[in-house]
Amino acid sequence: MNSQIIDTIKQFDTIIIHRHVRPDPDAYGSQLGLKYLLQHNFPGKKILAAGEHDFTLDFLDFPDQVEDADFNGALVIVTDTANTDRVDDQRYKLGAKLIKIDHHPNDDAYGDIVWVDTTASSASELVYELYTYGKRQESWSLPASAARLLYAGIIGDTGRFLFPSTTQKTFAIAGELIKADFDRTALHNGMYEMERKLLHLQGYIYQNFKMDESGAAYVKITLDVLKEFNVTATETSLLVSSLGNVKGLKAWVIFIEEETEIRVRLRSKGPIINELAKEFGGGGHPMASGATAYSWEEADRVIEKLIEICSA
Repeated sequence: MNSQIIDTIKQFDTIIIHRHVRPDPDAYGSQLGLKYLLQHNFPGKKILAAGEHDFTLDFLDFPDQVEDADFNGALVIVTDTANTDRVDDQRYKLGAKLIKIDHHPNDDAYGDIVWVDTTASSASELVYELYTYGKRQESWSLPASAARLLYAGIIGDTGRFLFPSTTQKTFAIAGELIKADFDRTALHNGMYEMERKLLHLQGYIYQNFKMDESGAAYVKITLDVLKEFNVTATETSLLVSSLGNVKGLKAWVIFIEEETEIRVRLRSKGPIINELAKEFGGGGHPMASGATAYSWEEADRVIEKLIEICSA
C-alpha cells in the first residue's frame, strides 16, 4: 500500500490534501504533516491543504486557500475521515484521483486507493509509516515541521498515550518524532492550556453531569449555558474528556447545543459506542465517537440507548 501511494504521488504535479470537518489535532496533524512531508521530498510539486480553519488550532498551523482550478488534474488525498459526508470542502471530488488514509472503521470505502488501518492510534501514525517506507525505498527525510504536526496528532488521538489505541509502535514512533527540532513544551501548552472561561465551564460540567447506576453519564450544555460562560461550541472540544476520571463511570455523552443542531460527543472506558453514534448520523472509534441530534427529545434517546449499552 505504501508503495502504491508513493508511486501515485509521483505521477501528479498538484496534490491537494483534505481532512474532516470540525478538525482535531489528528486531522491537522495528518493533513498538514503529510503536506510538509511531501513538500520537503517533492519540492517541484504543488502541495495544498484544503478546508476551513478552526481558530482553536491556531497554535498548530493553517490550511491553504485552494482555488477551483487547482483541482484540475490533481491528486486528492483525504486523511482521518471515515465517510465522505465529513470531508471538509466537498470539492475533493473534483480531482483526477483520490486516496483515503484513515484509521476509523472503513464503513465508507471511498477512493481509488483506500488505506485504512484501525489498529493505528491515529491517521498521523499512518503518515509516519508512509514516511518510514519512503525513507527506506526513496531516501525520504522528515522535516521538523512535519514531525511536530504528526506528534501533535498522535498525542491528541491517544489522549497523551492514555487511550487503549496506544501501542508499543505508537510509543516508538513518538520517540522518533521528538528527536526533531521543535518546541515540545510550547506544543503541549497549545494543546492543553485553557482560558479561565473554559475552566469555569468545566466546573459547570462537574457540578451538573448526571450518572446512572449503569455507569452511563451525560451533561447538557445549552445555548444559554454557552452564552453565560462566553464559550463557543467549538471551544468545548477541549472539555470532552472532563468526565473520564469519574469513578464508576463506563461511558458518557456531552451534548452541545448550537443554533440548528445539538452536537453529540460520546466517550467510553470500555463499552463500544460507535454503533450508537451511527444510529444518529455519526460514527468514529469504538470508544470515541460523535453524532448529531436535532432536538432534546432525540438527545434523550441517545441517553436511553447509552444506558442500555452500559447496563449490558
